[in-house]
Amino acid sequence: MTQTPRRTSGSTAMDDYLEQILHLIKEKGYARAVDISQKLNISQASVTNMLQRLDGEGLVNHVKYRGTVLTDEGHRIAQAITERHETLTHFLRLFGIDEETIYKDVEGMEHHVSRPTLDVIRAVAAALEADPALLQRVKNEAAATQRGLL
Repeated sequence: MTQTPRRTSGSTAMDDYLEQILHLIKEKGYARAVDISQKLNISQASVTNMLQRLDGEGLVNHVKYRGTVLTDEGHRIAQAITERHETLTHFLRLFGIDEETIYKDVEGMEHHVSRPTLDVIRAVAAALEADPALLQRVKNEAAATQRGLL
Protein backbone atom coordinates (compact mmCIF):
# COMPACT_ATOMS: atom_id res chain seq x y z
CA MET A 1 0.00 0.00 0.00
CA THR A 2 1.39 3.41 -1.01
CA GLN A 3 1.56 6.07 1.66
CA THR A 4 0.27 9.53 0.74
CA PRO A 5 2.89 12.24 1.36
CA ARG A 6 2.10 14.50 4.28
CA ARG A 7 0.85 18.02 3.51
CA THR A 8 2.02 19.22 6.92
CA SER A 9 3.78 17.71 9.90
CA GLY A 10 0.40 17.40 11.63
CA SER A 11 1.31 20.03 14.21
CA THR A 12 1.10 23.79 13.82
CA ALA A 13 4.15 24.25 16.06
CA MET A 14 6.19 21.72 14.09
CA ASP A 15 5.15 23.38 10.84
CA ASP A 16 6.34 26.74 12.19
CA TYR A 17 9.72 25.27 13.08
CA LEU A 18 10.14 23.61 9.69
CA GLU A 19 9.21 26.84 7.92
CA GLN A 20 11.66 28.84 10.05
CA ILE A 21 14.48 26.31 9.55
CA LEU A 22 13.99 26.56 5.79
CA HIS A 23 14.08 30.39 5.95
CA LEU A 24 17.26 30.34 8.03
CA ILE A 25 18.98 27.88 5.70
CA LYS A 26 18.06 30.05 2.70
CA GLU A 27 19.18 33.21 4.52
CA LYS A 28 22.32 32.04 6.30
CA GLY A 29 23.13 28.62 4.88
CA TYR A 30 22.47 26.93 8.24
CA ALA A 31 19.96 26.78 11.10
CA ARG A 32 21.11 26.74 14.71
CA ALA A 33 18.90 26.42 17.77
CA VAL A 34 19.89 29.92 18.94
CA ASP A 35 18.79 31.43 15.61
CA ILE A 36 15.49 29.52 15.62
CA SER A 37 14.94 30.64 19.22
CA GLN A 38 15.43 34.29 18.27
CA LYS A 39 13.25 34.12 15.16
CA LEU A 40 10.36 32.36 16.91
CA ASN A 41 10.83 34.19 20.22
CA ILE A 42 10.94 30.89 22.10
CA SER A 43 13.42 29.71 24.72
CA GLN A 44 16.43 27.84 23.44
CA ALA A 45 15.55 24.86 25.67
CA SER A 46 12.10 24.63 24.05
CA VAL A 47 13.68 24.86 20.60
CA THR A 48 16.12 22.06 21.43
CA ASN A 49 13.24 19.86 22.63
CA MET A 50 11.29 20.50 19.43
CA LEU A 51 14.35 19.85 17.26
CA GLN A 52 14.78 16.49 18.98
CA ARG A 53 11.11 15.74 18.32
CA LEU A 54 11.42 16.76 14.66
CA ASP A 55 14.53 14.58 14.39
CA GLY A 56 12.60 11.66 15.86
CA GLU A 57 9.84 12.24 13.29
CA GLY A 58 12.42 12.10 10.49
CA LEU A 59 11.83 15.71 9.44
CA VAL A 60 15.25 17.12 10.41
CA ASN A 61 18.72 15.92 11.21
CA HIS A 62 19.73 17.74 14.37
CA VAL A 63 23.24 17.49 15.75
CA LYS A 64 23.70 19.16 19.14
CA TYR A 65 26.03 22.18 18.93
CA ARG A 66 26.31 21.75 15.17
CA GLY A 67 23.04 22.73 13.61
CA THR A 68 19.94 21.40 11.94
CA VAL A 69 19.18 20.44 8.36
CA LEU A 70 15.90 19.38 6.84
CA THR A 71 15.41 15.86 5.59
CA ASP A 72 13.79 15.46 2.17
CA GLU A 73 10.37 15.04 3.84
CA GLY A 74 10.98 18.01 6.17
CA HIS A 75 12.04 20.14 3.22
CA ARG A 76 8.96 19.14 1.24
CA ILE A 77 6.66 20.08 4.14
CA ALA A 78 8.50 23.36 4.79
CA GLN A 79 8.26 24.27 1.09
CA ALA A 80 4.51 23.51 1.06
CA ILE A 81 3.94 25.68 4.13
CA THR A 82 6.03 28.49 2.65
CA GLU A 83 4.07 28.27 -0.61
CA ARG A 84 0.76 28.45 1.27
CA HIS A 85 2.06 31.42 3.27
CA GLU A 86 3.15 33.29 0.13
CA THR A 87 -0.08 32.54 -1.76
CA LEU A 88 -2.32 33.68 1.10
CA THR A 89 -0.21 36.79 1.70
CA HIS A 90 -0.32 37.70 -1.99
CA PHE A 91 -4.09 37.22 -2.10
CA LEU A 92 -4.77 39.41 0.93
CA ARG A 93 -2.42 42.14 -0.27
CA LEU A 94 -4.61 42.53 -3.36
CA PHE A 95 -7.22 44.06 -1.08
CA GLY A 96 -4.91 46.51 0.67
CA ILE A 97 -5.16 44.84 4.07
CA ASP A 98 -2.47 46.09 6.44
CA GLU A 99 0.63 43.92 6.79
CA GLU A 100 0.18 43.20 10.51
CA THR A 101 -3.34 41.87 9.93
CA ILE A 102 -2.18 39.85 6.94
CA TYR A 103 0.65 38.32 8.95
CA LYS A 104 -1.63 37.33 11.85
CA ASP A 105 -4.34 35.95 9.56
CA VAL A 106 -1.93 34.03 7.35
CA GLU A 107 -0.17 32.49 10.36
CA GLY A 108 -3.46 30.90 11.32
CA MET A 109 -4.71 29.99 7.86
CA GLU A 110 -1.52 28.54 6.37
CA HIS A 111 -1.67 25.45 8.58
CA HIS A 112 -5.25 24.58 7.79
CA VAL A 113 -5.91 25.45 4.16
CA SER A 114 -6.23 22.45 1.86
CA ARG A 115 -4.54 22.11 -1.53
CA PRO A 116 -7.86 22.45 -3.44
CA THR A 117 -8.75 25.62 -1.51
CA LEU A 118 -5.26 27.04 -2.07
CA ASP A 119 -5.61 26.35 -5.80
CA VAL A 120 -8.92 28.26 -5.83
CA ILE A 121 -7.37 31.20 -3.95
CA ARG A 122 -4.47 31.27 -6.42
CA ALA A 123 -6.91 31.18 -9.39
CA VAL A 124 -9.08 33.95 -7.93
CA ALA A 125 -6.00 36.10 -7.29
CA ALA A 126 -4.87 35.62 -10.89
CA ALA A 127 -8.34 36.49 -12.21
CA LEU A 128 -8.50 39.62 -10.05
CA GLU A 129 -5.05 40.73 -11.17
CA ALA A 130 -6.01 40.18 -14.80
CA ASP A 131 -9.14 42.30 -14.39
CA PRO A 132 -8.39 45.48 -12.38
CA ALA A 133 -12.01 46.65 -12.71
CA LEU A 134 -13.24 43.42 -11.10
CA LEU A 135 -10.64 43.76 -8.33
CA GLN A 136 -11.83 47.31 -7.64
CA ARG A 137 -15.49 46.19 -7.52
CA VAL A 138 -14.61 43.46 -5.02
CA LYS A 139 -12.56 45.90 -2.92
CA ASN A 140 -15.47 48.38 -2.97
CA GLU A 141 -17.92 45.67 -1.91
CA ALA A 142 -15.60 44.54 0.90
CA ALA A 143 -15.21 48.14 2.08
CA ALA A 144 -18.99 48.62 2.05
CA THR A 145 -19.42 45.42 4.07
CA GLN A 146 -16.86 46.64 6.60
CA ARG A 147 -18.76 49.92 6.94
CA GLY A 148 -21.98 47.96 7.49
CA LEU A 149 -23.60 49.07 4.23
CA LEU A 150 -24.27 45.58 2.91
